[in-house]
Amino acid sequence: MGYDIERFVGYVNEGLLCSICRDVLENPLQAPCEHAFCTACIHGWLVHHSNCPEDRQAIDVSLLRPLYRYMKNDLNRLQLHCRNREHGCEMVCSLESIDRHERECEYSQIPCSNAGCTVQIERRNLDGHLAVCEYRSRECPNGCGYTILSAEDTQHNCVAELRTELELLRSEMICRVEEAKHEMESRLDSQRRHMVQKESILQNEIEELKSQISRLMSDVRSLMAAERQHRQELEQAELEKRELMELLKGLQKDCRLTTTEGSKKSMNFRPLTRLESVKRKPREVTVI
Repeated sequence: MGYDIERFVGYVNEGLLCSICRDVLENPLQAPCEHAFCTACIHGWLVHHSNCPEDRQAIDVSLLRPLYRYMKNDLNRLQLHCRNREHGCEMVCSLESIDRHERECEYSQIPCSNAGCTVQIERRNLDGHLAVCEYRSRECPNGCGYTILSAEDTQHNCVAELRTELELLRSEMICRVEEAKHEMESRLDSQRRHMVQKESILQNEIEELKSQISRLMSDVRSLMAAERQHRQELEQAELEKRELMELLKGLQKDCRLTTTEGSKKSMNFRPLTRLESVKRKPREVTVI
């Protein structure tokens, strides 16, 4: 719906009126045929029709466009009275700024801000109403800190209210303690499972290390046994070597003694005949 034409000061151009509600355009849209309408009016019309209400040309929502700029400027310059004129507001301002004024107008009817109060009061009288509103809230004058409503003044009991507040706090504390307890138990259970799992992994690693150490010790023992056997073999070979060396020295000594004795005999006796020399030579070779 548009703005009531009776609120405007002076002449209003016919082209600035809605073709449906015949009031001054509010949030205007324009059809391709250049007829203008209030947004709410034309949307409601197109729910049941598919043509322009002025010349019956076919239109739909997708064909609607904003008003021409010059028409929009003319519309915004129109002067009109505040809608709270009947309550005493004498403000006259342009259509462009009327919404901002009416949101702040001292004569606007607004609801009381106290919960439960249904009174509609002028903005300028709100403070006075709040001071006497039967639904207004305030703190207990006896110092208990409880917020009470005027309608509850006769029923307010500081001791009862404090006892109720204490019970609520106790219940809340118990709930929090239980929640903290459950959370701690959950964390401890999770840590316990983690520790058990870690212990199992470590135990497996220890067993594996023990197995590796056992194999290593077995290999070391085998190497040590082989080394002892090798040492014994070396000692035996060394012993045999010494025995052979001593035997060789003895043979060489016997050979030298035999040679010396042969030389002495040749000097005391006649020379050997050729046959005896031949017979003796192989024996000496054999001895050597």
